[in-house]
Amino acid sequence: MILELAEQHDVEQIIFCSDASVGLKAMIVIHDSTFGPAAGGTRLMAYPSEVAALEDAIRLAKGMTRKCTLARSGTGGAKAVIMAAPEDKTEAMLRAYARFVERLGGGAFLTGNDVNISFEDLQILADETQYILGASESLGPSAPVTAHGVFSAMQACLERVNGSAQFDGVTVAIQGMGSVGYELGKAVYSAGGRLIVTDIDSAACRRAEDEFGAVTVPGDAIYASEADIFAPCALGAVLNSSTIPRLNSKIVCGAANNQLLTEEDGDALHERGILYAPDYVVNAGGAIYVRIQRENPQAALADLMQGAEEIYATLLHILNESEQRHQPTHRVADQIADEWLSAEKIRQRSP
Repeated sequence: MILELAEQHDVEQIIFCSDASVGLKAMIVIHDSTFGPAAGGTRLMAYPSEVAALEDAIRLAKGMTRKCTLARSGTGGAKAVIMAAPEDKTEAMLRAYARFVERLGGGAFLTGNDVNISFEDLQILADETQYILGASESLGPSAPVTAHGVFSAMQACLERVNGSAQFDGVTVAIQGMGSVGYELGKAVYSAGGRLIVTDIDSAACRRAEDEFGAVTVPGDAIYASEADIFAPCALGAVLNSSTIPRLNSKIVCGAANNQLLTEEDGDALHERGILYAPDYVVNAGGAIYVRIQRENPQAALADLMQGAEEIYATLLHILNESEQRHQPTHRVADQIADEWLSAEKIRQRSP
């Protein structure tokens, strides 16, 4: 079953990590290393089964390959999952995991933070392996860079739909006010936009109310909220046959990974006339962070933020191609990424 999944999704390598003494059970999926060492975040979640964890890691790693390809990051795609509830996370567990990353050798896998892995956790990991990115105290966490990339993508969407990238009079409904959602809300508010927010953490919503004048709505009410942009910034699979009919927005553009439950859900958005900005294009700020940090160890935060603005042009290219090819944006983004990847593989095989 494992090899069938790997073959089905063109996975290069799956590494299983176990250390019972610290409760560590983890998987590292290296999807593709054509453009360089495989890069992808590490997330920590209590999965219902090992199969569910593996399937999630494979889907995320495949998305990272396409993300890194379109972001021209000079890396391939990978992802890692640690199977544990957040309350069971310990420093010993993180250190044991980091030693597995180090033992892969040669920087075959470069990792950073994802769900339930904080900036402070990254600094613990960096004590044990040199292959951690995004733990620089001088540059800080990647959330502001990722959020700036999402904001730039929103500008491209507004340009296409409204004819202007301005946020004056624009309402954005953000689902998930974690580190990226908060930074995105700050950017929208500073640009003159209005905010509707929701989060399972009521304190995060109160913070958005106090700082940005946001309106908080209960969880599922966010889908039907009247807004120009719906921004999923929590977990994936939120765009599905149940939620899409309720959407009351012209644009979907957010930071969450794997927002579509199925490819057909992207088609459904297209059929409804809702502009969908493919998630792995929109949230590529972290991949750009990696590229700039590797190319220029002396880079400043301003360099990272400027780099994230490349997402504006990348997304506009995809939107233009979508119109020319008469296909939904998510399918066109996949096609372009896969075309670039295939061309590079052919180039490398040529004498």
